[in-house]
Amino acid sequence: METLKFKTNIKCSGCIAAVTPFLNDLPEIENWAVDTDNPEKVLTVEASDELTVETVVKTLEKAGYVASEI
Repeated sequence: METLKFKTNIKCSGCIAAVTPFLNDLPEIENWAVDTDNPEKVLTVEASDELTVETVVKTLEKAGYVASEI
């Protein structure tokens, strides 16, 4: 199990609702959350070691959002 953190442009509950089906479709992800109170809108992903940073970034791009690993 590993924890990845990303700076995103996910700002509100509507944004979270938009990315939910995309992130939930990744079988490697055990749990994820976005801290919208943090100015960097940090997405924390707990996943198996097989999940790559690139996979998360590309998945969020498909949903219309950007992310960069921190």
